[in-house]
Amino acid sequence: MKKKNHRAAVFTILHIMLAIFSLGTVCSKLAVQESFLSFRFCLYYGLLILILGVYALGWQQIIKRMPLTVAYANRAVTVIWGGVFGVLFFGEKITPGKIAGGVLTIAGVVLYALSDAGGTDEDAEPAVITLDSENTPDAAKTTESVKSKITGDFESKGVE
Repeated sequence: MKKKNHRAAVFTILHIMLAIFSLGTVCSKLAVQESFLSFRFCLYYGLLILILGVYALGWQQIIKRMPLTVAYANRAVTVIWGGVFGVLFFGEKITPGKIAGGVLTIAGVVLYALSDAGGTDEDAEPAVITLDSENTPDAAKTTESVKSKITGDFESKGVE
């Protein structure tokens, strides 16, 4: 149960971060409606940079706690947030097609998230890649080993 609560908390924080990220587009749209380099233009772009900084820090914490593929798939919900913010800030209209697209987006994200049986990156075994049988840290030997394997593969296929 504790693991489920942790996962739900991470997903909640992820979606809060995605909403914050989506606010950046609001700042961008507000900025382009102002005269270039005016006070309000600079203010909106300053807010955009602040929002992107907060988002970047939060995103790093999210991907530390869940698989990147799942976190990235959830970014699709920014389409929903864009629609919500478009209506709230700019009086844009919601059409049946936009609603259908939003429902499909959410369904896709949920389906993708539910298909992740692995849980978190903490559950995964680390991948170990060895380039030669001696496992030497010597860069020159490793480079030569990689080069000989690559050229050997091409030579065995008749590629010069």
